[in-house]
Amino acid sequence: MNAAPEATSHEAAASADRLKITEIFLSLQGEARQVGWPTVFVRLTGCPLRCQYCDTAYAFHGGDWWHVDDILAEVARHGVRHVCVTGGEPLSQKRCIGLLQRLCDAGYEVSLETSGAIDIGEVDPRVSRVLDIKTPGSAEVHRNLWSNLPLLTPRDQVKFVICSREDYDWAKSVVAEHGLADVCEVLFSPSYTQVSSRELADWIVADRLPVRFQMQLHKILWNDERGR
Repeated sequence: MNAAPEATSHEAAASADRLKITEIFLSLQGEARQVGWPTVFVRLTGCPLRCQYCDTAYAFHGGDWWHVDDILAEVARHGVRHVCVTGGEPLSQKRCIGLLQRLCDAGYEVSLETSGAIDIGEVDPRVSRVLDIKTPGSAEVHRNLWSNLPLLTPRDQVKFVICSREDYDWAKSVVAEHGLADVCEVLFSPSYTQVSSRELADWIVADRLPVRFQMQLHKILWNDERGR
């Protein structure tokens, strides 16, 4: 008589250890502090935002369910120490928090690429959180969760994707208003095809801005090839 409830409970426990994954692959980290390191990317499926410059829209839907143990086994198979959990928006899946903890427990150098639209407070403090503050040019500036900023630590990084001079001036004001350069590393990146790298670099130099200019290494090497 008790077999059916027991099976249901077992299925619920199993599903609690699964995440929807778009892809897991080995490449070079193309941006942020870990740029250049051989890195395993774990790309989770789903994102509540629709930034106009998004280059991973294929991760919005689809994907396959993976048990956390199988994700860790696939990461280990590649034999490198850097792991980047990305998306989509990885934190849109609540079980991402547990995955990040398991990766840290396994001894990896773990980074998380997140939109900044979801609370980062529960993320394991061993993770380097790369928080993408959405500029007006992204078309999602209203989604910024400003309560995330007081949670940042020197281990974290803040990224602005700059789409125009107006975006640059806006981002410069945000950095100054919140004292971000005194808290963690601040990254300014040109939106691919919208602002030239030279143009953004000249603006930063002219203003002596305390930010790190960055380009997306993977796009220089492999353009927009998936799995790179």
